[in-house]
Amino acid sequence: MANLAEKHDGEHIEEYMDQKQPVAQVKVVTGDETFNQAMLKEPPQRFSSAAILLYAFSIVGFFCSTTNGYDGSLFGTLLANKAFTSFFNVQDVGIWTGIVTSMYQIGSVVAIPFIGPAIDTFGRKAGMFIAAFIIVLGVVIQLACLSNANVGQFMGGRFLLGFGVGIIGSAGPIYVVEISHPAHRGVVTGLYNVFWPVGALVASGAARGGLNYTGNTSWLIPVGLQMMFPGLIVLLVWFLPESPRWNYVHGNTEKAKATLAKFHGNGNPESEWVKLQLWEYEAHLEMNGADKRWWDYRAVFKNRASLYRLMSNCLVSLFGQWAGNGVVSYFLVGFLVTAGVTDPITQTNLAVGMNGVQIVFAGLGACFVDKLGRRPMLIGVNAACCVCWIGVTAACAQAAMTGSKAASAATVAMVYIFQVCYSFGWTPMQALYPVEVLSFEMRAKGMAFSNLFVSIGGLVNQFGFPVALQNIAWKTYIVFCIWCAIQTVIIYFLIPETKNRTLEELDWIFQQPNPRKASTEKKKLELDADANIVHFETA
Repeated sequence: MANLAEKHDGEHIEEYMDQKQPVAQVKVVTGDETFNQAMLKEPPQRFSSAAILLYAFSIVGFFCSTTNGYDGSLFGTLLANKAFTSFFNVQDVGIWTGIVTSMYQIGSVVAIPFIGPAIDTFGRKAGMFIAAFIIVLGVVIQLACLSNANVGQFMGGRFLLGFGVGIIGSAGPIYVVEISHPAHRGVVTGLYNVFWPVGALVASGAARGGLNYTGNTSWLIPVGLQMMFPGLIVLLVWFLPESPRWNYVHGNTEKAKATLAKFHGNGNPESEWVKLQLWEYEAHLEMNGADKRWWDYRAVFKNRASLYRLMSNCLVSLFGQWAGNGVVSYFLVGFLVTAGVTDPITQTNLAVGMNGVQIVFAGLGACFVDKLGRRPMLIGVNAACCVCWIGVTAACAQAAMTGSKAASAATVAMVYIFQVCYSFGWTPMQALYPVEVLSFEMRAKGMAFSNLFVSIGGLVNQFGFPVALQNIAWKTYIVFCIWCAIQTVIIYFLIPETKNRTLEELDWIFQQPNPRKASTEKKKLELDADANIVHFETA
C-alpha cells in the first residue's frame, strides 16, 4: 500500500513494474487502484468498536436530515387540519398555499451566502450547532405568535426555520461524508437522507395525533415538536470529533492523524487506510485554499474540473426535486383530492403510511449504493419514475372523468409505487452524490449552490404545482412523465460514477477530458502475494 501511495503521482506504474514482483492473482475492478488495494490488504470491519462509534457520530449528523424532513412533510399534513387552515385562512391548493409553505424555502435561499462561512470558518460541528440553534429559535417564535394572533410573526418563524435548515442541510452531509470510513462512505452517507422520511414520519404522526384535539392545540403540537431534533443536535454536537480534513487544513495535523488512526485504523496509525488518507491529504488538500476566506468563491469556478463538479452537484440536486416527489411531500392533500380522496383522517393516514414506505425503501436503497453504483441507480430511478407518472396520469384521468372508486384506488396505489422507486433510488442519492463530487476546498461553498438549486426546485414546486392542480388538475402530471425521461438522458451522458474511490481520488476523474467515461473504466490489477499491485491496465 505505502509503496503504491507514495508513487501515486502518475509515474509510479513503470517504476513499480520494474521491480518484477511475481503475480499471485489478477482482479478486474472499477474505481481507483489504491482504494482497491487497501480493500484487499485491509478489509474494513463493519462492526468494530471504532466503526460503531462512527455510526453513532453519523446519527447525530443524520438529525440534520430529520430536521429537514419534519418540515418537508409537516405542512402537507397540516393542510388537512381544518383548525390550521382556518387560523391562517389558506386552502389545500392555490397561490396562498404556495405562499404559506414557501416562507421556509425563501429562508433557505437567503441563507445561501452564509453556508460556506458557517461551515468552513468555524468547523463542521460549529456549522451544525449554529444552524440548529437558529431553527430552535424559529420554532419558539412560531409558538409565541399564538398569544397575539400575529400571522406575520408565524411566517417570520418559518423564515428562520428555512434559514437554519439551509445551513444545516449542508453541514450535516459534509460532516458525515468526511468523518466516515472511505469504504463505508457510500452506505453511511446514503443513509443520511433516509432520516428525512424519519422526520416526515414523526411530523405526519404528530399531525395525525393532533387531530384528536380541538382548536389550535391540534396544530400547535406538531409545530412545537419541530424543535426536538435540532435541540438534540445543539446538545450532542460537542461530543463529536471534528472532521479530520477540516483539522488537517487548519493546522491541527496531529488531531487529524489521531482521528484517522482511532476510527479508520482501529487504533493502528500504520493502517493502510490511515496511510492512504494522510498521503492524499498532503497531496490534494490546500492549506491556504479559498475555504479559509469566507468571501472567496474562486475555487468553485477556477477551472474546468471545478465547473464540472459544480454542474454534477447542481444537476443532481435539482433533478431530485423535479422527479415529482414534491407532489407527495408538500401537496399530498391536494393530490389526493384530485384522485377523489377527500376525508381528512384518510388523507392523514395515507401520509403516515407513505412515510413508512419511504423509510423502508430508502434504507434498502442506501445499502445498494456501493453494490449498484451511483450512475445505475440515478438512471434507473428516473426511468422508473417516468413509468410511474404515466400510470398515475392514466389512473387519475379515469378517476376525474368517471368518478370511479377503482380508478381512485389505482391512483393512490401508483403513487405508493412511485414512492417506493423514488425512495430506493433518489432518497439516498440526494445527500450522498452532491457532497461527494465536490473537492474539500469547494465543498461548503459548493453545497451552497446545491442548496440554491434545491430551493429553486422547491419554489417552482410550491408556487407552480398548487396553481396547476387548481387549474388543470390531473393534466399536471403529464409534465413529470416527460421531465423524468429528460432527466434520465442527461444523467446517462453527463454524470460520473464515484464509488470505489476516496474523496480525494475523485480529483483524477474530473481532470479527464470525459469525466463520465473515465469514471466507468474498468481496470485489471495484477497483485503479488501480499496484495500489492505490481501492474494495472485498463480492462
